[in-house]
Amino acid sequence: MRNLPACLITLCCMALAGCAQPARSPDLARIYDRAAQSAGPERTPVIVLPGILGSKLEDAVDGQRVWGAFTFGAADADTADGARKIALPMEEGKPLAEIRDSVIPTDVLDVVVADVAVFRNLEIGAYVDILQTLAAGQYRDENLGESGAVNYGGLHYTCFQHAYDWRRDVAEAAADLALMVDGAQWLARDVRGLPEDAPVKVDVVAHSMGGLVLRYYLRYGAQPMPEDGSLPDLTWEGAANVRRAVLVGTPSAGSILSLQQLVDGWDLNPLFPNYRSSILGTMPAIYQLLPRARHGFVRDAATNEPIDVFDIATWEKYEWGLADPDQDRILEWLLPDAETAEERREIALDHLRKCLARAEQFHRALDVPASPPPGTELSLFAGDAEPTPTTALVDADGKIRIVGEAPGDNTVTRQSALMDERTDDNWTPGLVSPVAWDRVQFVFEDHLGLTRTPAFSDNLLYLLLEAPDPEGSE
Repeated sequence: MRNLPACLITLCCMALAGCAQPARSPDLARIYDRAAQSAGPERTPVIVLPGILGSKLEDAVDGQRVWGAFTFGAADADTADGARKIALPMEEGKPLAEIRDSVIPTDVLDVVVADVAVFRNLEIGAYVDILQTLAAGQYRDENLGESGAVNYGGLHYTCFQHAYDWRRDVAEAAADLALMVDGAQWLARDVRGLPEDAPVKVDVVAHSMGGLVLRYYLRYGAQPMPEDGSLPDLTWEGAANVRRAVLVGTPSAGSILSLQQLVDGWDLNPLFPNYRSSILGTMPAIYQLLPRARHGFVRDAATNEPIDVFDIATWEKYEWGLADPDQDRILEWLLPDAETAEERREIALDHLRKCLARAEQFHRALDVPASPPPGTELSLFAGDAEPTPTTALVDADGKIRIVGEAPGDNTVTRQSALMDERTDDNWTPGLVSPVAWDRVQFVFEDHLGLTRTPAFSDNLLYLLLEAPDPEGSE
């Protein structure tokens, strides 16, 4: 720098010093204190909706924890009994909705508790960040109040955590959400002294796959997916009950990582259970996170031609997931009443066929271009600062290689969060999406970190506490 003018050197030093300063954070308590304190009976209730893996699961028969804690006594996917509890049951010729087990959701996974090997009494933050943001806005959480963790002095609840079985069909989770919304509305009417049929709206904050649950609910309410493969009626039944729908890091166009996990399984590390591909393959919701075939993000390594991941012939050809003969040892755990490998394979392929068909049907239902009716506002928080897997090549032996990255949150790409239909082959100026977003906010963090940033907290509290109501709101 010795040949630079002194004034330029000074400016460079000032700029470098400025870059080194820590990022500033807003004083949320000061900004929202008055709005937060005015938490009267007219406050719109808010429901928190987690994503996949975001609800604790428990066996209703024996009380064993199935998901939500890696502790002694919890279900272990490396054992036959544990694998059967974590996986969904499979039954040939029976609709997915009718195949049930005794596992139920209990509450939202605010933290993951680990007590295995060197991880003693370890708590890993999950959805606690969203709950803390709402607490700063003086929302009174039902779970915290009912558990005795917080004494609200008899004041009515304004925040509700919605746990659901994230393994099952997303449309089923939307029907469960409808019941939660009904309960929040009933309480709000009771507090306000309103008639039973008085219109009351709620706000919903949904992370990751929870956003897909919310989008289905807004469009179709509690309608199940028709068993004949057709689409449910687009009624906007759920939107009639929602003022603000806030999606955070939602993979509206899917994620290539879901295919990788369905094929390779999910192995956390040697100290934790190994969730094998045949176990994950029993869960319809994971197939509903697959990328759309029309976007061409899964291609043949030899020809570069797109691969249809919703065609069961593809899975049989590459021996993926439930179609992998090497998974028969795990299928013996999952199907103890099936006597032969051939019988187990028939049941597994039948289940795979149903899951793929349901995922393709679910995508068609969400991809119908439509705008919510007046009175419902659709907002998105998405990451676009982290390299995120987006494209995969499939070798002749079925091995999946991630070869492309795009801006995102390291799990969900920006394109997927926006449900942007543009690809490299058909790019045009201006967003092309079947989702009519009212607001989009980009946050420079990873998938879970999206909810930890002051920018998220600040903008969420503004939306919930101070932003003008959408036109047409009650």
